[in-house]
Amino acid sequence: MPRKNWTFHRGVQSAVRYRSHHSGDENHEHHRRARVYWEKESLAKLGFCRVTMLSFLRLATNSKVMKNRPFTASQAWTAYQAFRALPEVELLNESLKLEATMTKLTDRADFPSFRWIDNYLAAFAISTNSRLVSFDSDFQSIKPLHFFHLY
Repeated sequence: MPRKNWTFHRGVQSAVRYRSHHSGDENHEHHRRARVYWEKESLAKLGFCRVTMLSFLRLATNSKVMKNRPFTASQAWTAYQAFRALPEVELLNESLKLEATMTKLTDRADFPSFRWIDNYLAAFAISTNSRLVSFDSDFQSIKPLHFFHLY
């Protein structure tokens, strides 16, 4: 089945893009790579799920991540809603296949307990035929995930 024209993002890319784009924070460690991705490599559509929405809100309000300039909760919601208002951005619904896909990825004796959220995101992307984009290289080991590593 062909991949949908979607890129499914973890929250950090969105937080970096928003803070970098709207406040001129070009010194952020991921700014340059995220900007190249957004301008030249991203697909036509961008998707959030509830977990990436929460990740965005958590990261945008985190002082360490935001270099001691975190958003307030209200500012984080405003930033998220600004993304959602863009025509290329959508909140994706869970597929009916998500749970079965996640079970296939995680139901094994050697499954590490710290990988639940990553595997949820991978299962979400697999079950919606979406591409997952992240700075986290751990996703490379999850098959048959369509993964784009930002490095």
